[in-house]
Amino acid sequence: MKKTTKAERRQVKQREKKNFRQAMEKELREHRSSFIVFYILRILVIVTLVRQIMLMNFEGAFFCVLTILLLYVPSWIQVKLRIELPPPLEITILCFIFAAEILGEVNAFYVVVPNWDTMLHTLNGFLAAAVGFSLVLLLNDDERLTFDLSPFFLALVAFCFSMTIGVLWEFFEFGMDMFFHTDMQKDTVIHAIYTVALDTTNSNKVVAIPNIQDVVINGEGLGLGGYLDIGLIDTMKDLFVNFIGAVVFSVAGFFYARSKGKKKMAALGFVPSKKTEETDYLKQAREENRPGEMPEREA
Repeated sequence: MKKTTKAERRQVKQREKKNFRQAMEKELREHRSSFIVFYILRILVIVTLVRQIMLMNFEGAFFCVLTILLLYVPSWIQVKLRIELPPPLEITILCFIFAAEILGEVNAFYVVVPNWDTMLHTLNGFLAAAVGFSLVLLLNDDERLTFDLSPFFLALVAFCFSMTIGVLWEFFEFGMDMFFHTDMQKDTVIHAIYTVALDTTNSNKVVAIPNIQDVVINGEGLGLGGYLDIGLIDTMKDLFVNFIGAVVFSVAGFFYARSKGKKKMAALGFVPSKKTEETDYLKQAREENRPGEMPEREA
């Protein structure tokens, strides 16, 4: 068995990188609509990046750089995993990234715009359910057998996958708040407390404190007009709207599967599929750049 030299391995790596870059370029331009959205969002992020640097806001600049990298993720996934993201799904993902990082973090929409976080969590629940639904389809080697599976099972997988992603994200937010003292789990002002912690008899009786107008800490009032809940309500609200998004897609997926693909629904425009020979750009690039072969010239 012939051993490859370091120079040969280096050439292989360089050729593979070239193939991947070529495939990425084709992938980005495959769908005109998604490419236009990608191009516009990238320009907006670059403008925001320049502004953040001028303002000496390096944390905002970091989010801008992170966003630019994340905008390439949908195309990277399509090339690397050889799956096809339909334009509605790809555009939604791109807009979701921009809304979460640039609008939400850099421009403080999470604080300034009411229910901005709620809207994104609802959309996340919908998208995650679409991914969970498609996993069953993509991992099934023979697509003709896909609909032999119970439609309820497909919908249940989509729903459970979405809720699992939602729970893991809340774990992440809790961890960031606990160990890095961030405020990802936004606090909520409430006006009543119901707790057994204030029961002096230790008999598990609920003690109610209604009509809370202010809270005094170290002799100084917070001036919030109520008691400050530290993230629990925000977490449960996020999980609930994630649940709504998951249910919406799971129901659509159930009827789609029950009709064996005959019943077209708008929600199913968000389901990825396997790449065809015509759209597998990485395979095409490898064949075009195969060593010892010259590309065919047009007559």
